[in-house]
Amino acid sequence: QVRLVESGGGLVQAGGSLRLSCAASGRTFSSYAMAWFRQAPGKEREFVASINWSGGGTNYADSVKGRFTISRDNANNTVYLQMNSLKPEDTAVYYCAARSGRIAYRTTREYDYWGQGTQVTVSS
Repeated sequence: QVRLVESGGGLVQAGGSLRLSCAASGRTFSSYAMAWFRQAPGKEREFVASINWSGGGTNYADSVKGRFTISRDNANNTVYLQMNSLKPEDTAVYYCAARSGRIAYRTTREYDYWGQGTQVTVSS
């Protein structure tokens, strides 16, 4: 069982930056692949970024590539999402997700555990 708690969301102007954190419980964090998804009002939850168990493999949605960076600290059971050059269309609730496996995927059905989400609002 893994419990995920996101933090770091908030209100920021377009062009600004935020850093999201996801703290995971459990002693086997390093064996989980991790990802960030987001969901805007009236839209389906969509993939943002993922990272495999070692941090050596990352993947990004085209809409955030070059602006967002996912990373993880296995010693501290935390995964991060650094978001730069934010745009109003990045406004959403951001969710951290974990799957029991070393390889990360881009689809929600692959993930076993989810956080409660953190709101990110980008004003124009």
